Amino acid sequence: MLKLRLFVLILSSIFFNAHSQKQLTLEAIWGGKFRAEYLEEIHHLKNGKEYSTLTFDRANNETKIEAYNYLNPTQHHTLLSSETLEISDFDSYEFSPNETKVLLGTKIKRRYRYSSSGIFYVYDFQAKTLKAISDNAIISPVFSPDGNKIAYVFNNNLFIKHLASGKLIQVTTDGKKNTIINGLSDWVYEEEFELVTAFAWNSTSDQLAYFKFDESKVPQYSMMLYKNDNYPETETFKYPKAGETNSQLSAHVYNSITTKTAKIDLSNFESYYLPRLQWTNDPTQLCIQTLNRHQNKFSILSVNTKNKKVKTLYTETDKAYVDITNNLTFLKDNSFLLTSEKESYNHIFHYNNKGKLIQQVTNGNWDVTHFYGIDRTEKRIFYQSTENNNIERQIFSVNKKGTNKKQLTSSNGVHNADFSADYSLFIDTFSNTTTPYQFSVVNTTDSKKSISLKNNKKLSTTVTDYHFTKKEFNTISLNGEDLNSWILKPKDFDASKKYPVLLFQYSGPGSQMVKNSWNSYNDLWHHLLTQKGYIVACIDGRGTGFKGGKFKKSTQLQLGKLEAQDQIDFAKHLAKQPYVDASRIGIWGWSFGGFTALNAILKGNTIFKTAISVAPVTHWKYYDTIYTERFLTTPQENSSGYNDNSPLSHADKLKGNLLLVHGSADDNVHLQNTLQMASELTKANKAFDMAIYPDKNHGIYGGNTRLHLYTKMTNFLLEHL
Repeated sequence: MLKLRLFVLILSSIFFNAHSQKQLTLEAIWGGKFRAEYLEEIHHLKNGKEYSTLTFDRANNETKIEAYNYLNPTQHHTLLSSETLEISDFDSYEFSPNETKVLLGTKIKRRYRYSSSGIFYVYDFQAKTLKAISDNAIISPVFSPDGNKIAYVFNNNLFIKHLASGKLIQVTTDGKKNTIINGLSDWVYEEEFELVTAFAWNSTSDQLAYFKFDESKVPQYSMMLYKNDNYPETETFKYPKAGETNSQLSAHVYNSITTKTAKIDLSNFESYYLPRLQWTNDPTQLCIQTLNRHQNKFSILSVNTKNKKVKTLYTETDKAYVDITNNLTFLKDNSFLLTSEKESYNHIFHYNNKGKLIQQVTNGNWDVTHFYGIDRTEKRIFYQSTENNNIERQIFSVNKKGTNKKQLTSSNGVHNADFSADYSLFIDTFSNTTTPYQFSVVNTTDSKKSISLKNNKKLSTTVTDYHFTKKEFNTISLNGEDLNSWILKPKDFDASKKYPVLLFQYSGPGSQMVKNSWNSYNDLWHHLLTQKGYIVACIDGRGTGFKGGKFKKSTQLQLGKLEAQDQIDFAKHLAKQPYVDASRIGIWGWSFGGFTALNAILKGNTIFKTAISVAPVTHWKYYDTIYTERFLTTPQENSSGYNDNSPLSHADKLKGNLLLVHGSADDNVHLQNTLQMASELTKANKAFDMAIYPDKNHGIYGGNTRLHLYTKMTNFLLEHL
């Protein structure tokens, strides 16, 4: 009997160990095994009691808009189904302001990072009719506030469609590819100011303000698209690189009653960039945000569209730069709320309708990381911040005077809020490093009452089988700063052994890689590497975000210098640890992280053995004006800041193993960067590896591309680290 028990115990132990050591594979990571569930396309209905989502029934090839009760999510009903329509499915939806109609997007095709074109339809819930806005693929269709018209862009011209009569008004006629764009941003405005729709309706739906982009003098960039054809196709678009000419912008207002268009005279104001236009609650008052080329002087201009007079409502300056946000919010009396780093940390301020400060609403050595808005009574302001911990996020409310502050979430980790129309409720998306995304409804007056919507329990169970090691968060003092870091160790970590280390980082201005949130796909890959015996670590060095403006802007004019130094010094710190094999330390990163990885292995050639650099900038003169000049000014003004910190200038320092990776159709960080790096390494007779992914953009994805890329990177590390 004792022998039998012992045999069962041994069998149980073998089974448990086999189960506990389940190995991650790249096929599992990129095949969707760890894909989380989300709430897709959430819209909050005006009744304040329901929200809607987009659902796809792939088995029946059916798309639905479903409405759910916040307080009783099991109560739901279908608002619209593709089964009852003349179209097979739709990819997006947007309600008219009065919710009597819905805009449905089909055949969506990506344009740049945020914009896309498609065939759009309007469904009228009352008439039960479905009508196409146009037979052509259009961009940025937007309902007028009265729901009777839709403005959109086609062939770089702005149009207005009257929904009842079908009448079509062509507002502009001079649109031309690579020359004039009306109502839509150019490449660099979209990428760096996140501006797509460059037009806006006033509250009475009779005036449409828009920007005109004249990009005729902007240098153009061409890239080859191979597509398995005999002759590659050339894609050409305007891309202003640092120090080059930008689009010239002008502001216009079309009056649908008089059918006349007026140009706004901004000649008396410093308006090199026009990153935003926005109507106030007064239908005759338009606001235009402006920046100088150095982006260190920001203004809000008030335009009276009756008499065409323009005046400055608000101005802010900074030694480095002023960030552009979407946080400008006008109240009923046309006073306004905005966020600013003018006190170093990002906070909320309240100004009257003349631009005079009424109240600094939030204050402290922490950042407001998201401004959600103000309730209908204008009594409570809602925001997200780092007040408790700068690697976490919590949701708060406060009144306009900055008093009676309430914390509405509490679990350690990252909370993101999506508020109901009346701000009485919000959908809380929560995660931390051990908890996949959880979705719940929270009452803003009694936050202890919450209702679970989704909890990703299936994913939690899947992850449990792999027994991931826990991220260890630390604060490390380097170069006069306390820097946030994390470290992942192998599950069977033995402090008496020596382990190779791979550093991961992004390092770009205002970024954050050290955060108590759920695993990204990179995190999953890092866990795979720990199963193969590697330690993976990360540090947010100087210039990264959420520790105040001074810390973030410390890299100004010398982009790449401090960032690389902090990675080198972090590697040296780890090399001193008894469990680290100091001869086997590597670093990798993507985009800005690829740039930093290159500088690290070149300038830190005595500490780094291996580096992987994916889609890197190799000289900032090759990157766009808005991003680059924000941190470096122009190459003509700051040649040393550009040249001294360019990996191209240090190619001869390479001693270790280097893998360069790029997509040939990267419209953001051009392939030119990697090819120039390869050229300099060749001149210096330095051996390196390189992989180019044909017709892939900055994300290098699609089909088996990510699986192939991460297989290549894994094998490179196994061989060279």
